Order: sequence, then structure tokens, then C-alpha cells
Amino acid sequence: MTVELSKQEEIGVSEMKGVAREVVCHRFSEEEWVRTSVHVPSEMELTIYINQQELVTILCTPSKLNFLVLGFLYGEGIISGPDNVMMMRMCQEESLADVRLSNSEYKLPTQRTLTSGCGGGAVFKTHGQRVDSNLIVTPGEVLSLMKQLQEQMDLYRFSGGVHSSALSDIEKLLVVSEDIGRHNTLDKIQGECLMRGLSTKDRLLLTTGRISSEMLLKAAKMQVPVIVSRHSPTGKAVSLANELGITLVGHARGSRLIVYSHPKRLGPQQDQSSDQTNPRE
Repeated sequence: MTVELSKQEEIGVSEMKGVAREVVCHRFSEEEWVRTSVHVPSEMELTIYINQQELVTILCTPSKLNFLVLGFLYGEGIISGPDNVMMMRMCQEESLADVRLSNSEYKLPTQRTLTSGCGGGAVFKTHGQRVDSNLIVTPGEVLSLMKQLQEQMDLYRFSGGVHSSALSDIEKLLVVSEDIGRHNTLDKIQGECLMRGLSTKDRLLLTTGRISSEMLLKAAKMQVPVIVSRHSPTGKAVSLANELGITLVGHARGSRLIVYSHPKRLGPQQDQSSDQTNPRE
């Protein structure tokens, strides 16, 4: 696969990609107004073309765009790997990704589902594959990994306003991504793993964003048995997690977490119903 980058995408606007120029604002603190300037995250509309046909426009943070596009196409089943891509030209100035597949006769999907992600993303695939894994982790290991993610949220610390996600083994983070769209962070992770030849199977996904159904389906595509968030999942995400064999963990922060599905991956769970005593006795 050949990847061509525009000059701006290749060298970046600054050392911290994804950050817009400083904006002037007025801060109110301790009963006083102060005129100051702050950094905010960048946002762009990236239109993906497949064999010169427009596929979709994604609102995203302009960093790791090649990984974002590759991961999105893989997650939606449009490609099965990098070998299916003959050429990919990223042009940030024109806000487009020009992708040419080795299959020149590929027909674009016609059915699109709007997601609950930031900016109203879109997916073309709404069914997931079951995850079978013998992976076992402890609550302490999960919470330690979430702490590592917090320490590596560079763009968030600099500008705020973005989501962060990571792929990890039990001990350390393997890939970290940040974006204004939480679903984009997973696509960036998937794309980077494809480019690096890094397997996502039997890993953990950590994210700062809410886990909704499309996030859960992306995890299933990666064959990730455990997905963890600092926030709450949606009801449909919990149902899908139970159906697809994924351990779904929410509200993971500090020393606490909640497991919504397949809790045995986090250690043996005691059936408390058999141990409950009659409060009248």
C-alpha cells in the first residue's frame, strides 16, 4: 500500500498536532474577569473517497488521519487488511482521503447508520462477531491501566475537549489515540495496529468516552474481550456485550469500577443471592 501525505499532514502544524491556534477568551475567577488566550482542539471534516466515489464525511481531529481512514474501512468491512489498499492519498488542505482499492470494481455500501458519536458519525455495519477469549484480568490491573491512560492524555491536558483511548495488554498501553470523536479514537487504534502488524486479539480497550453500541461493535471487530470506560455504557451496548461475549466495564476511576457483562474475566464472582440472610431473623 502506498500512502501519500500532504506537506501539512507530514510535518504537522506544530509539535502538538490536533491543537488549533490560541484563541482569545475572557476567564472569570474569584470575582474578576481576565482577558487571556487558551488552546482548543482542532476540528476538520474529512471526506473519504473510495475509487473516486464519495463514501462518507467524518468530523475528526487532524492527527493520525491515515490510521483513522484505514481503521474505519477495516471496521466497516470495506477492506480486510492493508493489502486491499493500492494507494491512499491524504490531503488535509482539501479535507479528503483518496483511497484506491486493489478491487477496482468495488461497490460502495448503500445503507448507512448515524451513530451517537461526537459530530454524528456513520457506520455501514451494524452486526458484530462473537469474541471468545480466556483472558483474565484483575480489577487492580484494569484500574492501573486506566491511570496509565490518564497520564498519557497529552492533547487533552493541553487543550481539553477530546476523548482518549488505548489498546493494552495486562501490563502496559500499546497504542494511544485522541480525537474529538470517541469512535474515531478506536478507528485510529485499529488503523495503527494494522499498519504496525500488531494484533488486537485478547487485548483490552480503554476509553474516556461513553460506550455505545457502535463502540462495542468496533471492539468486537478487534476481537477485544474487555472494554473499559470512565463513564456509563448505554443499554444497547450492555445487551450487545452480553450477546457477543465481551466484558464491559464502566465508571472505572480511582479504586472503583462496575462490570456490566461477563464478570468472570475479572475474577470469580460470588453468587450473593445464596448468601443473603433473612433480614427478619
